[in-house]
Amino acid sequence: MPQTVSPYQGDPRDLEAYDYRLPPEMIAQSPASRRVQSRLLCLPRHGGSPSHHRVAQLTRLLRPGDLLVLNDTQVVPARLSARKATGGRVELLLLSPAQPEQRLPGGRELHQCLVRSHRPLRPGARLSLEGGTPLEVVVAQIGQRGRAMVEFPAPALELAAARGATPLPPYIKRPTGPQAVDKQRYQTVYAARPGAVAAPTAGLHLSRELLAALARRGVEHTRLTLHVGYGTFAEPDPADLAAGRLHAEWVRLPAEASQAVARAKARGGRVIAVGTTSLRALEFKAGPGGVPQAGEGWCELLIAPGHQFRAADGLITNFHLPRTTLIMLVAALAGRERVLAAYAEAMELGYRFYSYGDAMLVV
Repeated sequence: MPQTVSPYQGDPRDLEAYDYRLPPEMIAQSPASRRVQSRLLCLPRHGGSPSHHRVAQLTRLLRPGDLLVLNDTQVVPARLSARKATGGRVELLLLSPAQPEQRLPGGRELHQCLVRSHRPLRPGARLSLEGGTPLEVVVAQIGQRGRAMVEFPAPALELAAARGATPLPPYIKRPTGPQAVDKQRYQTVYAARPGAVAAPTAGLHLSRELLAALARRGVEHTRLTLHVGYGTFAEPDPADLAAGRLHAEWVRLPAEASQAVARAKARGGRVIAVGTTSLRALEFKAGPGGVPQAGEGWCELLIAPGHQFRAADGLITNFHLPRTTLIMLVAALAGRERVLAAYAEAMELGYRFYSYGDAMLVV
């Protein structure tokens, strides 16, 4: 059995409280052979020992009347390759592609990018975009932490759709490209609204067949949109944490989702968010009686222990990086000590961690 995790007496928004050690070989580098074959650790939200299952067994773990809330954002192939005039390689990652960017005369566009280059670039640098007939892009401004405003000769998202590669998380260290398996598997089966640079990874475990089987059991599902930005991988600003906010991400909650939550609550069903993004969006839009209000907006909500959940009753999620606001969110739902103890048990049993890893059900 895993060792007991001692209580933490400090600020629940202190990332040090969510640290743990994970052997590198437990970080999944590829998806499971089938989505529903991923392992699933079930952690009772209000007490009790974890139990161990497969994602396919959600049909036994969920009850008729429950509602799954899915995030239908679509990952944009936002990683672009370019070369300097000297031949040096440069990588451009489109940041927050859901945000409107600055349109210029002649169909050109300024777009914020994360730039990786062997040597620092300067404003005015001209790069040749690869992946087809060479196109020139220009570095217009240099920002902080590797960011830059880049001028594209056409809308950046259109160029990325034709030339880009899937922007995998930095801890997946293997080759990838537009034709790799990631183009299919680093995307949920219900992705519909382009705008994310990272997948809502809990949804990667669900297949169309499983959703249909759950529907036959009486477990409904509905959709909202939260476009995941690169900030999900970035170290949070301590000032933001102290103020109870996170990097902003665009949320759209349709009237159909609001009505589905209201019906589930009225019949006594549980509202279960598929992924931390869905849960964050639900709580951001939660209104009277815990029913989220339809609408759109920028979500900066930080969920930490002490948060009073109004809309969500449970969560399907992956195993997250240490010292992140994602594991902090899960701890807000089930308790820091219990979550870290469950992580330790998962490590002992050989679960696979992070984006392509196994899953956890907190309910």
